[in-house]
Amino acid sequence: MKSRLFLLACITLLAACDKPAAATKGTIGVSLLTLQNPFFKVIGDNITAEAAKHGYDTLVVSADNDVARQSNQVKDFIVKKAAAIVLSPADSKAIVPVIQEANTAGIPVFTVDVPCNEPDVKIVTQVATDNFGGGKEAGNAMIEALKGQGGKIGVLDLKAVESCILRVKGFKEVLDAHNATAAQKLEIVSELDGGGAKDKGYKAAEDMLQAHPDMVGIFAINDPSALGARGALEKAGKVDKVVIIGFDGQPEGKQAIKDGKIYADPVQFPDKMGVEVVRAFVRHSKGEDLPPQMLIPTSLYRKADGEADASLK
Repeated sequence: MKSRLFLLACITLLAACDKPAAATKGTIGVSLLTLQNPFFKVIGDNITAEAAKHGYDTLVVSADNDVARQSNQVKDFIVKKAAAIVLSPADSKAIVPVIQEANTAGIPVFTVDVPCNEPDVKIVTQVATDNFGGGKEAGNAMIEALKGQGGKIGVLDLKAVESCILRVKGFKEVLDAHNATAAQKLEIVSELDGGGAKDKGYKAAEDMLQAHPDMVGIFAINDPSALGARGALEKAGKVDKVVIIGFDGQPEGKQAIKDGKIYADPVQFPDKMGVEVVRAFVRHSKGEDLPPQMLIPTSLYRKADGEADASLK
């Protein structure tokens, strides 16, 4: 009896070993702006997790802010006959030719976080933060922080990236509306490229402070450049004289808000972006028509939110 049971177990095991693994439905090629930024890492991780739920593999790579590198990555996805391509463009204009190649190959292209609104390309849909709305929140936060005080404002921007352009546009719109009626005006006196990075943000903020030592506020288009600006303020001995408004809500940025180093951030939800871009692809693959963009609102995060945030120190 025991020998029969043993033989049956062996047969069952052999059958299981011979059974082929479940076939994947295909691979989604994902090229993100930079995986050095935790924000994009969260997007990539959530794309991978959500795609697996729907039976798709993923290939997630970093463009490292280099449009030539990203173009080569997209060409590789096309050669591999990817089921779909997801991009956060390193340069919304310069990426156009390779998106057109993907269009010609019949591979659906989606953008996440950073749009490509150029003519002559076909993007199924853009999944992103409402960056314009977030920029308006940042403008309101600056007005709130300065409590009626007027003065000179600096902006650390990133003009190669469409989402960052929208943030600055929203910020300026709110300041313009404020200045139309306020006794004390807020004047943007400097706009410099902060590179979306701490080191470049530090240098740009340092240059701003040297040119405008009486500056009262800085808006930075993301947390790394905001943290760079904070470093420049510390070096200049102006931490109590200049308000910083960031953008993103990365853990390091939230911690800085809790610690009083940054006043506030319009917080993005990169986890939702990753999930929603995969769901958009699945809907598209079933023949559903999608809107040209699917926007996720930001939420303003202040010191009180940081103090109530159990994930922080």
